[in-house]
This record gives sequence, C-alpha cells and structure tokens, in this order.
Amino acid sequence: MRRRAIAALAAAMLLATTACNSGSAVAPADVDPTTIAYAAPLGVDFASMTKSATGLWEKDVATGTGPAAADGDIVTVKYRGYLPDGTDFSTLDASRDAASYTLGSRALIRGFSEGVVGMKAGGKRRLVIRPSLGYGINAIGIIPASSVLVFDVELISIGAP
Repeated sequence: MRRRAIAALAAAMLLATTACNSGSAVAPADVDPTTIAYAAPLGVDFASMTKSATGLWEKDVATGTGPAAADGDIVTVKYRGYLPDGTDFSTLDASRDAASYTLGSRALIRGFSEGVVGMKAGGKRRLVIRPSLGYGINAIGIIPASSVLVFDVELISIGAP
C-alpha cells in the first residue's frame, strides 16, 4: 500500500512539473480550436482555413503586394482580437490604430507572429490561435487562461514604422 502511495505521489509531482514547464510545446489545458463554438459574427469557418504544423489556423481574406514578412522584420499592423464568444479584447492596447512589432520577438504571442509571417503589405488574414500558441495557462486581463484567440490582422507595412 505504501508503494502505491509513493508511486501516486511521484506521478502527481511529475504531472505538476510538466504543467509548470513553460518550454513545453503544448500548454496544459490546451484546446483544439475546432472543438469549441464561436459567435456567429466572427465567421470562423475551419473548412476554408489552413492549419499549420503547430496547430495555428489561418485564412487570407485579402492578399497584399510586395515582399512577404519574415521573422525579424518590423511590421506595422492593425488588428482586432476576439474570444470565441465574440468578446473584443483588442481594446486593451493600441491595436485599433496601427502598431509596430518585430516578428518573432517576445512582444508578440507565438501564434500571432507565426500568423503574420508570409503576409504582404495590404494583406488581411484571419487567425485562430490555440492556447499553446497564445497565452497558455496564463490569464491576461479579460482573457481567461487556456483561451483560444481569434485575430483579424491587416499588415500595413514591412520595415521601419
């Protein structure tokens, strides 16, 4: 009986250690975006989207012109961010106006950076980001922990802001 208790404790400690490992590819409580309901106004349609190897869903709404954005580029974007229930969380920052970011930097969640790579200036893209590519198990303001995020992104320019 004592061995079972020790084994159970060891398993619980391993699970807790794994859950706290921020370097893991999949955050605890990660959600498959295709398994949840979306508010109708968001128009999320997985049949018309492409899924990346990391689990990011994207759809080009409009194709831009010029060179494609790449990791390390400074991009200027406008975006709106939503929770699946339609809650607009982009009011938390300056996203209604153009904002500049370096792709691949820690200033952006991984799914947003990955989703903008390949876009051309003037392009518009819809992104559906699973929690492990977003904020993971962290709650940020009105964004609950383990949230799927929906972004509508417009790439204004690539280069200096």
